[in-house]
Amino acid sequence: VPANIADLRNIEVLNFFNNQIEELPTQISSLQKLKHLNLGMNRLNTLPRGFGSLPALEVLDLTYNNLNENSLPGNFFYLTTLRALYLSDNDFEILPPDIGKLTKLQILSLRDNDLISLPKEIGELTQLKELHIQGNRLTVLPPELGLLWGVMVEIARASSRRVNQSSSDLDMELRICQQAMADGDVLLTCPVGPKGNLDLTGQKQVFKAENNPWVTPIADQFQLGVSHVFEYIRSETYK
Repeated sequence: VPANIADLRNIEVLNFFNNQIEELPTQISSLQKLKHLNLGMNRLNTLPRGFGSLPALEVLDLTYNNLNENSLPGNFFYLTTLRALYLSDNDFEILPPDIGKLTKLQILSLRDNDLISLPKEIGELTQLKELHIQGNRLTVLPPELGLLWGVMVEIARASSRRVNQSSSDLDMELRICQQAMADGDVLLTCPVGPKGNLDLTGQKQVFKAENNPWVTPIADQFQLGVSHVFEYIRSETYK
C-alpha cells in the first residue's frame, strides 16, 4: 500500500480484501473520513503506529491475517466509533481488556483464533448484538458476559409474551427496567421504541461458541441451550 494513500482525503470505503499485503503505511491513519476498511485475507502480522487515529471508522475487517494481541498499536482501542470488528482467523490468545472501550460495538467476531480467555471488560459492550467466539481454546466465560447477554435473552423472551399487553403495562415494564439500570442491576440499555415503550421488534442477538473445550458444567449447559449458559455463568454458584 503506497504512502500517498493519504492523499485520498475524502475516501470513506477501502477494500483491500484478498491481497498479499504484509504491512501498512503509517499514513493510512490520516484518512479522517474513512468509515469502512476491509483488510481481510492478507499477510499482516502487525498494524502501524497510530492506526487508532481514524475518527470516523465504523467497520474494520482484519479476518484471515497473522495478527495477535502484540500486533495492535497502543492507540488501537481509541477507535471508539467502531460498530463492527472482525478479528477471526488470526492468532490471538488473549483479547486485551481495553476492548471494553469500544462501547459502540454491535458485532465482534473472534472465531478461529487461539483464545484461552475473554476479559471481564467484554461485559461493558452494552450495544453488542453479535458475538462469535467459536473455534478457540476457551474453557470458561466471564460472569460479566452472563450478566450482559443473559438479561438481553430474558428481556427478549419476556417481550415475546407481551405483544398483547396494554401500553400502560409496557410503560410499567420500561420503568422497572430503567430502575434496575439505575440500581446497577443490569449492564445494558433498556430497549425503547419510538413511543417510549419497550421495543418488541429489535434485532435478535447472535452468540456462536461451538468448538471450544468448555469445562463440563458449561458444556452441559450448552446442551440445554444458550440461555441456560448465560443463566449459569451469572449465578452465584459459578462466581
